[in-house]
Amino acid sequence: MSLTRRQVTVAAIAAVPVAFSATGTAQAKEQRTLYIAGDSTAAQKYADAAPETGWGMALPFFLHKDRRVANHALNGRSSKSFVDEGRLDAILGAIQPGDFLLIQFAHNDEKTADPTRYTEPWTTYQDYLRLYIDGARARGARPVLATSVERRKFDASGNAVPTHGEYPAAMRALAGEEGVALLDIQALSLALWQKLGVEETKRYFNWTATEQDNTHFNPPGAIAVARLVAGELLHRRVLAPRDVRRLDAEIPESWITWPSPATA
Repeated sequence: MSLTRRQVTVAAIAAVPVAFSATGTAQAKEQRTLYIAGDSTAAQKYADAAPETGWGMALPFFLHKDRRVANHALNGRSSKSFVDEGRLDAILGAIQPGDFLLIQFAHNDEKTADPTRYTEPWTTYQDYLRLYIDGARARGARPVLATSVERRKFDASGNAVPTHGEYPAAMRALAGEEGVALLDIQALSLALWQKLGVEETKRYFNWTATEQDNTHFNPPGAIAVARLVAGELLHRRVLAPRDVRRLDAEIPESWITWPSPATA
């Protein structure tokens, strides 16, 4: 992994222009984009998956209109498979100085039986996350780590139970080592599920007449998690107060829409 990290960093540095005009710099600051690299919990969903909703679909409701969201999260991806499929390269080919790269992985990194996705928390998981960090920094963008949102799981006493093992701790440690802003969405979502309780949380997950999904969200759940993300972006000083909006406002579920299935 160390060689790959150097290759990514060197290539990224080579892609950054040596100097920017005053006009170009100002434009970058005014039109900053927040890129999301992640899994199905954040991803864009389409009409054939409704009412399943990724939190990335709701995040723009909480950001100023000049803070665009480019949601590259995709179902089933881990920090490893996202890189191996060239999806990080696609982001790094588009990201600009002043932009942000928000990185949330763990759900699929945990799949020990799948070598195409599995990473070990304290070694390969951190190694892959460094590729995102280095790639963003080399292009003048700011990396932001987000611990994975929690699943809906309760013990017999009604206590919300963490499900991500050592991955959140490994990400927190890496954020400290690399000096990267950390959004602790795992801890915040676990506390939210605890507050809501066993029955009320069903209204936030993709529970339908035919499916009881304790991992993916419906519109209320996606909006609630996006609110946590936006609040943390402000709290961790990644974004300024002028960049966020509606943190305490009611967001209508009708604002969530599912486009026709992607043809590409």
